[in-house]
Amino acid sequence: MADVLMSELEKLCIDTIRFLSADGVQKANSGHPGMPIGMAPTGYLLWTKLMRHNPADPQWINRDRFILSAGHGSMLLYSLMHLCGYDISLDDIKDFRQLGSKTPGHPEYNPELGVEATTGPLGQGISNAVGMAIAQKYLGSYFNREGFDIIDNSIYVIAGDGDLQEGVSGEASSLAGHLGLNNLVVIYDDNRISIDGDTDLAFTEDVAGRYKAYGWRVIVIDGDGNDVAAIEKALKQAKREKTRPTIIKLRTHIGFGSPNKQGTADAHGAPLGVDEIKQMKRNFGWDPEKTFFIPDEAKEHMLQVREAGIKAQKSWQRKFNKYAKQYPELAEQLMSAVEGKVGFDIEEMLPKFGTEKTIATRKASAATLNAVMEKMPFIMGGSADLTPSNNTKFEGASDFQKDNPGGRYLRFGVREHAMGAILNGISISKPCRAYGGTFFVFSDYMRPSIRVAAMSGYPSVFLFTHDSIGLGEDGPTHQPVEHLPSLRAMPNLKVIRPADANETAYAWKHTLEYTDGPVALLLTRQGVPVIDQEKYASASNLEKGAYALKPCENPDVLIMSSGSEVSVALEAAEALESRGVKAQVVSMPCWELFEEQSQGYKDSVLPPGVKARVAVEAAIGQGWEKYLGEKGVFIGMKNFGKSAPYKNLYEDFGITAENVALAARKLVG
Repeated sequence: MADVLMSELEKLCIDTIRFLSADGVQKANSGHPGMPIGMAPTGYLLWTKLMRHNPADPQWINRDRFILSAGHGSMLLYSLMHLCGYDISLDDIKDFRQLGSKTPGHPEYNPELGVEATTGPLGQGISNAVGMAIAQKYLGSYFNREGFDIIDNSIYVIAGDGDLQEGVSGEASSLAGHLGLNNLVVIYDDNRISIDGDTDLAFTEDVAGRYKAYGWRVIVIDGDGNDVAAIEKALKQAKREKTRPTIIKLRTHIGFGSPNKQGTADAHGAPLGVDEIKQMKRNFGWDPEKTFFIPDEAKEHMLQVREAGIKAQKSWQRKFNKYAKQYPELAEQLMSAVEGKVGFDIEEMLPKFGTEKTIATRKASAATLNAVMEKMPFIMGGSADLTPSNNTKFEGASDFQKDNPGGRYLRFGVREHAMGAILNGISISKPCRAYGGTFFVFSDYMRPSIRVAAMSGYPSVFLFTHDSIGLGEDGPTHQPVEHLPSLRAMPNLKVIRPADANETAYAWKHTLEYTDGPVALLLTRQGVPVIDQEKYASASNLEKGAYALKPCENPDVLIMSSGSEVSVALEAAEALESRGVKAQVVSMPCWELFEEQSQGYKDSVLPPGVKARVAVEAAIGQGWEKYLGEKGVFIGMKNFGKSAPYKNLYEDFGITAENVALAARKLVG
């Protein structure tokens, strides 16, 4: 009798999730009801029986993570959060998709609330989850000791057909299989419906076969998504898996129980309709006139998740207290790291570079990493199969692999898009953070991941070398031209293009200290002169975004630049002075930082009264208008590059000190 009652109670809770989701979408008159309705049984089982989480403390470090990669089904997440006692009220459910609500149309990263990642751009969530699984593996290896599994959590994902069609998910899943991430469990909502109609229109592959080839464990459940016993069994099997990630291919029916829209594209991306929901409620034995109704039995039962979570965290805390007595240094290190404490002065660790030879800023970056990474054990790094070119592997780093989860260096393979999304997953797994390198031109391949990081405030670090035509002979396919202004146009992304080796060191200092969003570091392949720190302003001014590198009183002209072209600007200024023209040279490594400064400071760097202005940069000039004003001249690229030695290219495209000086003289008259 108890089993029957429990089964009835489970059904009541599952139906409550379904109707909360349907009513929320209907009230908003916008959204995706079909997936939450079809996946309600799985959501219920995950959140009440399988996942270890505490709604009273959403940021408990050893919680399991839940990623709704199929983010369009966000009402499933919000319904579960409300019923389990997270800080999502019924009014918040009613405010679905409204201005300023806690329940936007797709989940938006909010760790204090319990939303683990921004999802919606399909494929990003499952790929973030791979990063989270890597981070948890690393942390477990670092902190756990015999008898003390302080970090042993799992990452659960609900993904849909669209997620698995996107290339980024394939890239990430392939790497996850290679790494044997057995703490990763993906539930594939195989409802076979997309916006256009049946997925057979474009997606007929053997998904199970593909994931087996990736090295995953594959569990197939046919039916209608309501076999809670089979689903629970599969989830428990996945939890016990020791050597590989698991995907559960779950056949469901989108909009299950909707009398006219079940299994159709109409249930995917639009409200079911008031009459449809009423009929559905009648068929389920519910009062069709009640909306946002939560039966007392369901409410009481699901709120037990909160109490169970509090108990689970207290149990973990008791274990941690014993751990702290036996391993006090490790315990203190974990707590300090979670709080974001660095524990040392980064500036004191920075290498200093002399002027005796030219140094590529990618090599200066490597020297900086070598100097500081030993003391920053929770920063992981890697490259998309360009380690010798990006110079991203620091001394003493070992590779993170299936048999070495304590490694800090990640071999992403030629998978730029997945690398970006995986970096994001690691960087929102406190206390971990990650950087990853590739050629700047390939930022196009990972732009969606960069955008999500900027939108969400992830502290990911995107390291791009070969940042201009200065890479030379590889030619225009590998020479970024429009990429620099393109990234500068992205809100909340700090783009730093250092002028020389010393600016590069300070770029890393700022990056490592800044945790409120992502940073893109742009570095040269070619050697560039190291600017004399005694003759010119200190590279430490990089942290202001722009500064008068070669200041002068009452300048006739301002010459502005970033990166490798700053040395061109300095050479032009010297030539101008020999002709009696006073030039103030401004290094502008990070526009975003510069715009954060006071107006007084900005006016001191770019005096408003000086109308003669020249900007020089080996990229197209978009964006420079705001600093050049009406009389300014830009010297740079107007087309794609060419294949030739880089010095020949600078001459060919006119990015030379002579041309800068000539433009300045014409402006000054």
